Amino acid sequence: MDIQGRKIEFIQEFLKIQNESIIERFEKLLKQENGTDMKKQSSLTTPMSVAELNGRIDISENDFTNGRYKTSDELIAKYE
Repeated sequence: MDIQGRKIEFIQEFLKIQNESIIERFEKLLKQENGTDMKKQSSLTTPMSVAELNGRIDISENDFTNGRYKTSDELIAKYE
């Protein structure tokens, strides 16, 4: 199974969790694992300007209006 399929399986199982303490443990683990990566990424990236952000929003809204999108069900079905 490829990485995308594994992620989707993980998310599906994660959404079934009803125990808040388990979710807190996952949150802590994710923060620990991403902590060093986030520091590296922030030094390599620059923030988007307001104009760039608005341009991306305009493109996304245009795509949605013209039917150029996939629903979450379609994405999940693709990787099952």
